[in-house]
Amino acid sequence: MTEVIIVKNSEQAGAIYARCVADLIIQKPNAVLGLATGSSPLTAYQALASLVHQESIDVSQVHGYALDEYIGLPLAHPQSYHATIQRTVTEPLGLNPEYVHVPGDALQGAPLSDGERIAQAGPNYDKAIQQAGGIDVQILGIGTDGHVGFNEPGSSLASGTRVKTLAEQTRIDNTRFFDNDISQVPTHCITQGIGTILKARHVILLAFGESKAEAIAQTVEGGISSFCPASALQLHAHATIIVDEKAASLLQHKEYYQYAFAHKPQWQNI
Repeated sequence: MTEVIIVKNSEQAGAIYARCVADLIIQKPNAVLGLATGSSPLTAYQALASLVHQESIDVSQVHGYALDEYIGLPLAHPQSYHATIQRTVTEPLGLNPEYVHVPGDALQGAPLSDGERIAQAGPNYDKAIQQAGGIDVQILGIGTDGHVGFNEPGSSLASGTRVKTLAEQTRIDNTRFFDNDISQVPTHCITQGIGTILKARHVILLAFGESKAEAIAQTVEGGISSFCPASALQLHAHATIIVDEKAASLLQHKEYYQYAFAHKPQWQNI
């Protein structure tokens, strides 16, 4: 089931995510969270941190698994996703750092030439998620071309965690995090695949702004295609798409989504 929730702003979206995850942790103290970087999830993390502190929710047993990581950056590098997750999730929520992982954990800044270790990192990460019990709630952002994680258009919809070559445009876009110097931007990454993401029990995708409207329309109402990787969420048993009015502007059935959410039974969570 794919549910579309149209909200006024990212703060309202964050509050919906936060309540869902907070209730999960209360019911399941060792919940496993799928974590994403980028701007879209930030208000969601902030809202969750507020609930955790306000309601004194015990998060000591919560585990987290990030979507992706650069290859070649030390984990301590300020632009590594390990460091980003630590700043935006682990520390604000008060999670145990030993329970929060990124796909590049085992690589420790290994060079691309260390082929054997890098090749095993993806399957090992998927195995670690499985051994932790699987991801309960996976948060996602979305690119303007429909990519999620580093699964660019053309990515296999059955893919597991693996090494990917970053698109040149992606590297150019990310120069703002590297002193506007593309030579500092890694050329490769390791990312959860679409197949890995689809194994999460609940997926929550957040998107805001007019620039995401076309991608959201293709994700929700377009055909399922590797050229819009997020469209694979149509196959998921429990996917929630939370968007603002601008991101929802090209949806043909927007009125129905609003009507359905307004008339949702009180006992039914997202």
